[in-house]
Amino acid sequence: MLRMSRLTDYATVILAYMARDDDDALHTTSDVAKHTHLATTTVSKLLKTMTRAGLIASYRGSNGGYRLARPAREISAAEIIDALEGPVSITECSAESHRCDLAEVCGVGNAWQRINVAIRAGLDEISLEQLVRPGTHLAPFELSDGPNESKQAHQL
Repeated sequence: MLRMSRLTDYATVILAYMARDDDDALHTTSDVAKHTHLATTTVSKLLKTMTRAGLIASYRGSNGGYRLARPAREISAAEIIDALEGPVSITECSAESHRCDLAEVCGVGNAWQRINVAIRAGLDEISLEQLVRPGTHLAPFELSDGPNESKQAHQL
């Protein structure tokens, strides 16, 4: 099953909380923990990870805190997952630097790579702003299962 980790889910909750406020608002670790109902140690760890990834900015001092490094519309779901999980890779052969002993005899590797690219493209198209705002219109996307298929537009 494809599933992101609980920490990635929590990071998204934190980012969503921060995105709901004014872009200039600073949030302390305890403020974020209180409003997201997450443990302070978990929030602290995730804030540091997301700061290193460039998703949020950290400000030191007595009036310091954290805020989004960019507007929510400029942060993609793919960037969030990359920051916490690493690049999306549903199989070993779909990773950027893969090594597979079966590559020469495998008949499905290219298909998995194509699927991985489609998943990545979908995650790139969804912004934090769209994740935060229920009812935000998401553009239709097309599902296909081969070169001769009939394509249908689906809405998320």
